[in-house]
Amino acid sequence: MMTDPIADMLTRIRNGQMAEKVSVRIPASRLKLAVAKVLQDEGYIETCREVTEDDRPLIEIALKYYDGRPVIERLERASKPGLRRYEGKNSLPRVDGGTGVAIISTSQGIMSDRAARKAGLGGEILCIVS
Repeated sequence: MMTDPIADMLTRIRNGQMAEKVSVRIPASRLKLAVAKVLQDEGYIETCREVTEDDRPLIEIALKYYDGRPVIERLERASKPGLRRYEGKNSLPRVDGGTGVAIISTSQGIMSDRAARKAGLGGEILCIVS
């Protein structure tokens, strides 16, 4: 049993980019799919879609490169199972001066820090991307 599936997802994406893979596949869950959708909406990955292989649901993430380099330079877990990190709407982090994205779990779903600020919501900071 995996204790932190989000960290596993982020590690698979980082490893796939270091190996210059076109895409990576991860075990599917609604939370991981929502995080992948935010990454796609923010332009860090090409696409994400649900697939089935050997009767197991998977998420296939097509990685994005620019001039032969990965678009994602930094991808790290902020809130961990042993130490959750929650922030209110007024103290959400600005990643790299606003050029990066923090992915937030709010009461209205998973969204970027910009969308959470606009909606006036705080929540758990899942990960930092730049």
